[in-house]
Amino acid sequence: MRGLVAIAVLLTVLTGCGSGGAEKKELTVFAAASLTETFTALGARFEAARPGVKVTFNFGSSATLAQQIGKGAPADVFAAASPATMKQVSDKARVFARNRLEIAVPKGNPARVAGLADLARPEVKVALCAPQVPCGAAAAKVLEGLKVTPVTLEQDVKATLTKVTLGEVDAALVYRTDVRAAAGKVEGVEFAESARAVNDYPIVALTGGLADDFVSLVLSEQGRGVLTAAGFEGAAG
Repeated sequence: MRGLVAIAVLLTVLTGCGSGGAEKKELTVFAAASLTETFTALGARFEAARPGVKVTFNFGSSATLAQQIGKGAPADVFAAASPATMKQVSDKARVFARNRLEIAVPKGNPARVAGLADLARPEVKVALCAPQVPCGAAAAKVLEGLKVTPVTLEQDVKATLTKVTLGEVDAALVYRTDVRAAAGKVEGVEFAESARAVNDYPIVALTGGLADDFVSLVLSEQGRGVLTAAGFEGAAG
């Protein structure tokens, strides 16, 4: 009997060694493009606190991500740049941050853009987000009553900002967090009208376990610190 027990214990040890110990787990997070830097940093902290866990991100247009999830894409967590987009996926999300628009211009601001009204000047080439994505919807609100004809409409805020960094446009309406993330490559021009369209960012765990833990990290004091340092505002209320 003792021999059988010893063999059983040995097999258990060998099986554990052969499989590398605890099985690795993966968490898939779908998040708005404007969260790229902050969520990447939080993902690294999440992994460091949980050896063997791998966080995989899918960053992009909130609208596109919502469509992908609706078609069955395997997401554990979804963080959107607007409540309207989140409602396509879940009504149980919590707002964790807010963001507002800023005008991004190339270094040196060659077109001398000083405010929102300058975007209506015919010689100023402007890039905007497409109207169906949160940054585009926010742009439409702040531009009400002002005739601005963009030379391009991009599918997410990072693509819109890239038009500035490549020198293809004179200005773009992006989130102020994206301007800060691209410091050294672009300059930012703040404008009072940005208060018309401050976007709430909701997040939801679509599965349990690790997904709940990641959402808790984002909502925690540590998460708020990372977001605030990047230029996000705290959630209202």
